[in-house]
Amino acid sequence: MKFLHTSDWHLGMPLPGGRSYAADQRYAIDKICRIATDEQVDGILLSGDVFDKSIASSEAIQIYDEVITYICTDLKIPVYMIAGNHDGAERLSQLSCLLENSGLYISGSFTGDIRPVSAGDTDIYLLPWISTDKVKSLYPEEADGIGSLNDAYMLVLSKFREHLNKNHTNILVAHAFITNAQTSTSDRSAEVGKAAMIDSSVFEGFDYVALGHLHGPQDVTAPKSTDTSTCTKIRYSGSPVIYSFGREESQVKSVTIIDTAGMDIKTVPIPQLHKRVTLTGTFDELKNGAFDDETLDAYVHLNVTDSYVGLEAMAAFRDKFKNLLEITGKSFEKEDAAITMTVEEFEEESSDPEAIFDRYCKDIMQEAPDEHLKGLFKAALDRYSREVSGE
Repeated sequence: MKFLHTSDWHLGMPLPGGRSYAADQRYAIDKICRIATDEQVDGILLSGDVFDKSIASSEAIQIYDEVITYICTDLKIPVYMIAGNHDGAERLSQLSCLLENSGLYISGSFTGDIRPVSAGDTDIYLLPWISTDKVKSLYPEEADGIGSLNDAYMLVLSKFREHLNKNHTNILVAHAFITNAQTSTSDRSAEVGKAAMIDSSVFEGFDYVALGHLHGPQDVTAPKSTDTSTCTKIRYSGSPVIYSFGREESQVKSVTIIDTAGMDIKTVPIPQLHKRVTLTGTFDELKNGAFDDETLDAYVHLNVTDSYVGLEAMAAFRDKFKNLLEITGKSFEKEDAAITMTVEEFEEESSDPEAIFDRYCKDIMQEAPDEHLKGLFKAALDRYSREVSGE
């Protein structure tokens, strides 16, 4: 049988300035559906973080509803889904028993009930995001032996292994942070939660572990197995959309195709509606340089090497790069330091007269306004406000 592995859609994630990723996400998910059709897969493994927030926006729910309905009803491809740490587990799994009749299998909050979904000669185990406290509450008689999240996974998966049929292919769908796996800037929850890392050895016994949580597609070193006839293959499919600058810019987003006949694995790239690029140069080089249409349309971070980052610079560059998200330049306070300004900060400061005045002084006068100058500006601003209001 063939399965498509994907994860970390993060429906509802906002772009800076309150804009939406919806067009990018629809574009990428449409490509995933086409890949599933072209590859004639027997199922889709969706390894968590379907949504970006536990209480999803109406726009995110609409995309989810349309896409999952299309996959299960029109394409007639079953979906095996778990909740990640960003998902509202209980909300995601509402009506799960009813939805199974349509080919949607969801595990929202882990209850201790271990019930693999059989797909021909393949058994699919669904393990959503778990916490140490959650596992202790489910297995109170063994709680004293759980001192870490790794211990919790060891216990839970030992229960899973009791159900394995060695004559079948056993796939585990999970959402976790594996030790030594490579993170990206957009893996914000993982970066601040390194105490939640677990070792890959907890997955011993499964033929394939379809992981979500980290946004870079990557294989994880498989544990040494006491059973030499099997080898656990562990993989993060990565997010379908590039969500951050830095390391993630160079990642080729993809889905993973698993063929259980020989446990062959291949990746199929997902084109992006907008690429992400960091451009470095002087103010003049970036403002007057010739860039191709794809770059001009990309989500852009500018690194200006010779200028202070101010409102005037941001406004000038936004005329050229319509999807400019961030700009880094010299710090006014410390010449040898850098400061980054996002479009969101620009929008906020553009509506604050005192912030605009402060930026103007730094841009034009090359110094911050002193208290006397600030007082004069505030007095002039108050006088203008009274004139406008007719006082």
